[in-house]
Amino acid sequence: MHKTVQSPKELNYSSTFHFPVQIYYEDTDFSGVVYHPNFLKYFERAREHVIGAKTLARLWDEQGLGFAVYRSDMLCHDGVEFADIIDIRTRFYFESKYRTVWHQEIWRPNAKKPAVTANIEMVCMNKARQLTPMSADLLAHLCQSFTESHQSVSPL
Repeated sequence: MHKTVQSPKELNYSSTFHFPVQIYYEDTDFSGVVYHPNFLKYFERAREHVIGAKTLARLWDEQGLGFAVYRSDMLCHDGVEFADIIDIRTRFYFESKYRTVWHQEIWRPNAKKPAVTANIEMVCMNKARQLTPMSADLLAHLCQSFTESHQSVSPL
């Protein structure tokens, strides 16, 4: 029996979150293929669902903390087309008390491989735009993702 070897970072990933997105004509270029910057928008939306909009708003209002993209690495392997309902698959791990790394994939219906993959590094910052450690309650909230499997559903 063949055994898959996982890297230490792979073992530290959260559960996989699924977020469906309907592709509208406005998301595409003249040929009906999604315009590539929209993938970053879909990834952002999926990350927001993992953390929760209310949690993000409360974090900003009460603690003055938010997130900024520090680094983004995206590869487009296949086109995504008008009328597809894609599955954004999201996992993350803690790189440090300041940074999370998000691995995200876009899957088309019945695909054998992801159409788009990305690794996005997010840092926690305060209102003065200074690097700040994540708060204990935010860490606790995100740590739930390691033991629970969530499925966020958007209205389609």
